[in-house]
Amino acid sequence: MSDKERAHGDDITVVHLVRHGEVHNPDGILYGRRSGYHLSELGRRMADRVAEHLAGRDITYVVSSPLERAQETAQPVAKSHGLDLATDERLIEAANVFEGKTFGVGDGALRKPGNWKHLTNPFKPSWGEPYIEQVVRMTAALDAAKDAARGHEAVCVSHQLPIWIVRSFVEKRKLWHDPRRRQCTLASLTSFTYQGDKIVSVGYSEPARDLVPPHLLAGAKPVKGQSKAFGA
Repeated sequence: MSDKERAHGDDITVVHLVRHGEVHNPDGILYGRRSGYHLSELGRRMADRVAEHLAGRDITYVVSSPLERAQETAQPVAKSHGLDLATDERLIEAANVFEGKTFGVGDGALRKPGNWKHLTNPFKPSWGEPYIEQVVRMTAALDAAKDAARGHEAVCVSHQLPIWIVRSFVEKRKLWHDPRRRQCTLASLTSFTYQGDKIVSVGYSEPARDLVPPHLLAGAKPVKGQSKAFGA
């Protein structure tokens, strides 16, 4: 092993996986990967709050999903650290066959026969991008950010489902789950600490929790500075 490789094995790098802020979506559309959906005024306040929260951190790399809402959440962080904003397609929202439609509790979608074929397997899931494919691309994006910021900290802005799925994988939970129980509120940070190339702990924080509409907090308990450490 070279001196460089040995040194890298001791590096501590933190990669913060940030969910974007609130989106302007008055029609309640499942927008998914569609373009044209931007942060609301409240969402921009959330983005600023994240930037304030990270202002004193050793951030050397900021990267985002290509979707507007993620880019707009990442920009204040990049600006506050004097960094260019990079884009990584692997951080994009999960694909979903119901994109462009309203689909939620009480809207009658589950009673439409045309939708039933997409609801046959919640373990894959049958209505969208397979969970394991999300794991593969998200872990690759995290590793790339870790390499870009080695020995420092990186910020990656992404979307709720991919963030929750990669966290569940790292923490060795089943990937299928109740969407209402995801611990990944708007503008939250899921932070992965690496020693060398190995994840040794996962933390979670919500710097903009007081800005999040109460009905969107129903599935997650208030958490500050939570961290789960892994054995060597």
